[in-house]
Amino acid sequence: MSIFDHRKGSEESLFFIAGPCVIESRDNALRTADALARIGSALDVLLVYKSSFDKGNRSSGDSFRGPGLDAGLRILEEVRSETGLPVLTDVHTPEQATLAAQTVDVLQTPAFLCRQTDLIVAAAATGVPVNIKKGQFMAPQEMRTVAKKASAAGATDLFLCERGTTFGYHNLVVDMRSLQVMASLGFPVIFDATHSVQLPGAGGDRSDGQREFVPLLARAAVAAGVSGVFMETHIDPSRALSDGPNAWPLERLQPLLEDLLRIDDAARQSSL
Repeated sequence: MSIFDHRKGSEESLFFIAGPCVIESRDNALRTADALARIGSALDVLLVYKSSFDKGNRSSGDSFRGPGLDAGLRILEEVRSETGLPVLTDVHTPEQATLAAQTVDVLQTPAFLCRQTDLIVAAAATGVPVNIKKGQFMAPQEMRTVAKKASAAGATDLFLCERGTTFGYHNLVVDMRSLQVMASLGFPVIFDATHSVQLPGAGGDRSDGQREFVPLLARAAVAAGVSGVFMETHIDPSRALSDGPNAWPLERLQPLLEDLLRIDDAARQSSL
C-alpha cells in the first residue's frame, strides 16, 4: 500500500487523516493544512489532509455543502502544492471520482454509499488509493463483498474504514471487534474517530456529536491495531459549517496524536 511515496499497511507505522469536514474557504483550508503539515513534520508521521468539495448527504437542504467540484479541487491542489501534504476528498458519483483522481492522492467513498456499485467501481478504476467507509447499517463481514467489487475493478491500494454502527435512533456505537474482522479481509483498516461520536440527526435539522469521546475511541482503536486514524479537525469547531460537534479542535490535535503514537508503539512492542 503506497500513499505519496509512503508505504502503509498493517506492518507499517500508524498514519493519520485529518482536516475540516468541508472546504469552507481557501484561507481556512490553507491555514489548517499549514498547521497540519507542521504537526506531521514535528511527529515525523504521514498525515493526509482531508476535506470535501461537496457534502452531498447533509441532513438539511439548507446546510452548507462546499464550494463545488471545480473550485474545491483547485483549493485542494493548492493545499497539496503549498504544504506538501497528500490530500483526500470524498466523491459521491462516478464522474466526481474520475475528475477528482486527477488532483488528489486518495479518494474516499461515503459510508452511506458503500453499496453503490458504480461509485465503488469508478473510484477503484482510477488507480488512486481508495478509502471505503463501512456503512452505518452494515456488519464488518459485509465489507468483503464491497472490497471484492473494488478489487475486481482494479483497485490495488484499498483501505476499509470503520465509522460506527447505527444503534437505535440518533446514536452510533463502535464494536472494536469489527476492526479485527475487517483486517482479516486482507486490507488495512482506518478508524474514523470523529464520525464515530456523531449523533446523526440529533440536532433536528443537523447532526450533533460528542467530541469528548474522540480520544477514548481513538486510543482503543489504535491499541486494537488499526493502520490509520481519521479525525476531522477545525480551527474553531463551534463555528464549523459541517460536523462541528464531533470535530476535534486543531489546537488540541498534536497532543492527542502523540498519545496515539505512544499507544501504537506499545502495542507493536507487545506483539513482538
